[in-house]
Amino acid sequence: MIWPDNKTFAFTVFDDTDFATLSSVRPVYEMLEDLGFRTTKSVWPVDGLGEPVNGGTTCNNREYLQWVRQLSKRGFEIGYHMATFSSSYRQKTIEALERFAELFGEYPQTMANHSACLENIYWGDKRLTGSRRLIYNLVTRFRFRNRYRGHVEGDPYFWGDHCRNKVKYVRNFVFPDINTLKACPIMPYHNPQKPFVNYWFASSEGPNVNSFNATLSEANQDRLEAEGGACIMYTHFGAGFVSDGTVSDRFATLMKRLSQKNGWFVPSNVLLDYLLSRREHHDITNRERRRLEGSWLRHKLRVGTT
Repeated sequence: MIWPDNKTFAFTVFDDTDFATLSSVRPVYEMLEDLGFRTTKSVWPVDGLGEPVNGGTTCNNREYLQWVRQLSKRGFEIGYHMATFSSSYRQKTIEALERFAELFGEYPQTMANHSACLENIYWGDKRLTGSRRLIYNLVTRFRFRNRYRGHVEGDPYFWGDHCRNKVKYVRNFVFPDINTLKACPIMPYHNPQKPFVNYWFASSEGPNVNSFNATLSEANQDRLEAEGGACIMYTHFGAGFVSDGTVSDRFATLMKRLSQKNGWFVPSNVLLDYLLSRREHHDITNRERRRLEGSWLRHKLRVGTT
């Protein structure tokens, strides 16, 4: 891959908004901005029922919303993490997408399903096909079989038509390799078996500060650079990256080191748009689908993450 501006590799982050409050994530973004990174911060546009299990703030909090909108103006992408932290019927999801567009001037370019939401699209066992779906269901004791219904036409949770019309990229498989593009060289790709998603993208494992730091180790940074690859880290910046108002020392050290390399540090949508422009539309083949699903399932069975 030839990167813009003679850059050697590409790096970004999709930040899942679980756990996110002003106190838990604002110091991270201040550091990222100072170091020259521009990444993706996802949001919940509206309030849900009760309180989020994992904590976190919605865009109905005025101070939090003002801060997120400032992030957008300073070059960070704002992504979508479903309407809110609890399940939403079709009409609420539609209203949340419209509110997102009202707040940020456009519909979300990138999104990730939220595990607590029944309107997740092609999630749970529907991420897989064939024998891999059966293995997944057996291992999970069929807890997620037909659980998520955002793609089921006629269901009260269906919103697939709006996903197709208003969202460009949806996150799916996560891999332990820092070089996301090496793990999923065809991204962003379209899956004709899942027509309500325009394009899928993969990401690299790092849900909390410890796993993030492990994936972003010095050796892995150097390998990403040497391979000329691209990394889309999937994380929760609210999960241990800040303590008593201070960013984790190890995380800060790693990010500063990375910032000094010749990397292309752009939000997820910019990176994905560039990959799409280089390769144009790609329908995943059966062989490619089996390889991706098998690789993710093996990782899932080992570590149990998303």
